[in-house]
Amino acid sequence: MVVKASPILVVGAGAWGTALAVHLARNHQCVHLWGHNPVFMQQLYEQRSNERYLPGVHFPESLTVFDDLSLALESVEDVLIVIPSLAFADFLHQLKELQQRSLRIAWGTKGLDPNTAKPLHETVMRVMGSDVAMAIVSGPSFAKEVGQALPTAVCVSGNHSDFVTSLTERLHAPCFRVYPNDDFLGVQLCGVMKNVLAIAMGITAGLDLGANTRAALLTRGIAEMRRLLSAAGGIESTLLGLAGMGDLVLTCSDNQSRNRRFGLAIGQGVSIQDAQASVGGEVEGLPNTRQLLALGEALSVELPITQQVYRILYQGVSPKEGLDSLLSRQRANME
Repeated sequence: MVVKASPILVVGAGAWGTALAVHLARNHQCVHLWGHNPVFMQQLYEQRSNERYLPGVHFPESLTVFDDLSLALESVEDVLIVIPSLAFADFLHQLKELQQRSLRIAWGTKGLDPNTAKPLHETVMRVMGSDVAMAIVSGPSFAKEVGQALPTAVCVSGNHSDFVTSLTERLHAPCFRVYPNDDFLGVQLCGVMKNVLAIAMGITAGLDLGANTRAALLTRGIAEMRRLLSAAGGIESTLLGLAGMGDLVLTCSDNQSRNRRFGLAIGQGVSIQDAQASVGGEVEGLPNTRQLLALGEALSVELPITQQVYRILYQGVSPKEGLDSLLSRQRANME
């Protein structure tokens, strides 16, 4: 653990952003927490907790809440962005306008650029400059459990080894183990792919199709992830690590996952709008499905599970019809 004199700015006061901010502060880091809603941020400032998204977790003294981004950026060198992928580019433009010094940009967002269907590091370079130091924090990590200081392991990957090392040391603690990973692209893609598969697994559970079906879907989903990862230039072994299998198993097997709960509701016949409302937070897998399908088409990679999830979410196909389409497609000659 390294205590840095300069504060780290955490952008996003949802469950995961708050959990990371609290963890960093517990780990003896100076933390600035900013969110886009000034009324909500004033509530956090007064309550010294985030009762909406992370109830019962008190803010350490070294965590300061801001409702003004320009003030939150004072003395900051490292920025950790934890907001939905749909808002990612817009925030970067806002940050660029206020930037007074060189910044290192990290994120805990799992998504692709909604306009280009490309990984978020390309968005960062386009807005902030091609020489910016970047990193992603990813892995099997529910915000509630991090807030409770339960044992968690994640990975950090980026384009500058010194930033990866620095961020890893700022985050690493006995209850929050952090492992560097050298596959920056692969770590990003795994976080997107598992979101879509988690929706599919939830739909299957909602249809009450049994354990055999869930096992088959998960296994074929992993094969789908491997094909896309390889075609995009990622390292296949990343799929076996924390950002891949670790996050996939967690998200697909536990109803703390918003993506799985969303899929579960869809499988039970709930409308898309009502399913979103019932989850009570952002469902990254919803835009991820569209983004991932576009990436697969650009890379000429067949994504049959993603295709059927897309048809269910965006084309009005029933979950049962989507499943029938999967089961009736031509079988591959070899597993």
